[in-house]
Amino acid sequence: MKKEINVGGQAVIEGVMMRGSDKLATAVRRKSGDIELKITPFVSVTQKKKALGKPIIRGFISLIEMMKIGFSTLTFSADRYEEDLKEEAAAKGETIKEKSKTATKLEDIFSFVFAFGLAFLLFGFLPYKLADWMNLSKQDLYFNLFAGSIRIVMFVLYVWLISFMEDIKRLFRYHGAEHKNVNAYEKNVDLQIADIQTQTTIHPRCGTSFMFFVLLISILLFSIIDTLVSHYIVKGPLTMYLRLGYHILLIPLISGVSYEVLRYSGKNLDHPIVKIMTVPGMALQKITTQEPDDEMAEVALVAMKAALDMDYSTHNVRLLD
Repeated sequence: MKKEINVGGQAVIEGVMMRGSDKLATAVRRKSGDIELKITPFVSVTQKKKALGKPIIRGFISLIEMMKIGFSTLTFSADRYEEDLKEEAAAKGETIKEKSKTATKLEDIFSFVFAFGLAFLLFGFLPYKLADWMNLSKQDLYFNLFAGSIRIVMFVLYVWLISFMEDIKRLFRYHGAEHKNVNAYEKNVDLQIADIQTQTTIHPRCGTSFMFFVLLISILLFSIIDTLVSHYIVKGPLTMYLRLGYHILLIPLISGVSYEVLRYSGKNLDHPIVKIMTVPGMALQKITTQEPDDEMAEVALVAMKAALDMDYSTHNVRLLD
């Protein structure tokens, strides 16, 4: 019998983060072979404040929370990985120049600005500019169908290209390890590595599927809203910059609706319409999840057990304060 799952997570550098009902557990594999585990209490604000737990609103709030969690857990895993690099260098008699806190902060700011700018260019400005060049501004439905299709192509192309990077390949293998463990838990499979490894790396509630829902739902909602704005407010064709401006402001609505669709689909996987809706996102997971080795599967298992208050003492784990 399938369990009412209360765990999910994400891959980090050489590890996996799992989120349970009241805690986060991040497990990383060190170069020594040991698994380091960090457990942090966490209860979503959507559970603490009733108003923020309402449909649509909870989706956007959850997205913000997961972005914050994702950044902090990636930073934690990156720090552990950097420690391993320093230890390796020291063993070889080499030294790695320490960066100042200011330099590190500036690098983080530059990375954030660059990532935001690239995302805006690929998924915002460029699709809208191409649609405008195609003289589709007077046809709201066709404009959004074209721009939305370009966004989808850009997204798939971007994911496919980065999948060739060695570091990303390992990240995607840990992503596969996370999904295999969640699938095993949901299906009441014996939580032994050999049995976990028989599970699929595909999962319907993956963040990859969420991103695809965002892209698809934005086409529908933007088309409807643009039609209303052009007919009743502007009373004429919308300029590219006007569309782009208020479409950005509508991101909370789009993410909230997408969250509800993903939540519904996860509970109704056998419904014919749901099966069709989940096909694109699950197909893309053929890229974003790869087959893990047994050590990767074990790291994900430790994180999941810790997140669910299960016994992980049989594994070689070092619990961090």
